[in-house]
Amino acid sequence: MAGHHLIDAYLAELAGRLPPEVVDELADGLRETWRHHLARGLGPTAAAHAAIAEFGTPAQVTDAFVADATGRRTARVLLATGPVFGACWGTSLVTARAWTWPIPVTASAAFAFALVAAVGCLAAAATSRHDYRRTRLGDLGAAGLAGLDTVMIAAVTIAAPAPVWPMAVAVPASLVRIAMTVSRLPHPLWS
Repeated sequence: MAGHHLIDAYLAELAGRLPPEVVDELADGLRETWRHHLARGLGPTAAAHAAIAEFGTPAQVTDAFVADATGRRTARVLLATGPVFGACWGTSLVTARAWTWPIPVTASAAFAFALVAAVGCLAAAATSRHDYRRTRLGDLGAAGLAGLDTVMIAAVTIAAPAPVWPMAVAVPASLVRIAMTVSRLPHPLWS
């Protein structure tokens, strides 16, 4: 049985807001709900209105997907725990007098720029309320943060003249954060 123009228009609006695979899944459910209302004796247009009313407006559907988006949730967790990790690493670097290490200024500046960019992506994803595509920046920021953790661990391993006690907290904490972050990333991002 063919669809209805109201349902097609509804799905077209969702297609501008959500990924194609999500819209395809919603389309199946919406069309099934429409057929259910037809079977109950409603006319095609009334059945389309009833099915759409059950699903909610495209804005409501989008907001529900945004609220539950993995990238948004990951971004919020990383932003909430970030100050603790920053304090661990800050204490480690100050205690080890990192400004005396043989690391080029350009490498330090690139690290700082990458950190700001990752936090910016995480903040954009965490604060998204109506834009599902923006929540995907959380995955990008999380991957960037995992990379920066890896770089920091490598830097203290290679450049630090001697380990200092705060590194005994910072390094394992970053290893745990890397593992947890990578496990939450979508496969196309890291495979």
